[in-house]
Amino acid sequence: VQLQASGGGLVQAGGSLGLSCRAFGQIFRSYAMGWFRQSPGKEREFVAAVSWSTGSTDYTDSVKGRFTISKDSTQNTVYLRMNNLKPEDTALYYCAVGDRENIRTRTFYWGPGTLVTVSS
Repeated sequence: VQLQASGGGLVQAGGSLGLSCRAFGQIFRSYAMGWFRQSPGKEREFVAAVSWSTGSTDYTDSVKGRFTISKDSTQNTVYLRMNNLKPEDTALYYCAVGDRENIRTRTFYWGPGTLVTVSS
């Protein structure tokens, strides 16, 4: 599976951005697609994921209520809508495919990072 991400960019605090990621290859029902991010000097962290079979979603606490993950199964694409962005959201965002039970620890495929910069 290859992942192609787009979106990101520079935005002021309080603004919004959207990311999308298209998967080329088979996305099985046992998979989830999601997003991770890595800020300078920090480890990569989980952001959000969506189950490919059920559409159920999961978010890290710091983005709940601000970010929304969604999918279009017909296009093998996952989206991340980011509202009320904060400077601490600045990071390289990575699209990923993994186990729907725990994409955090069982990640199978990674896309290239796309930069999100939030200015204060």
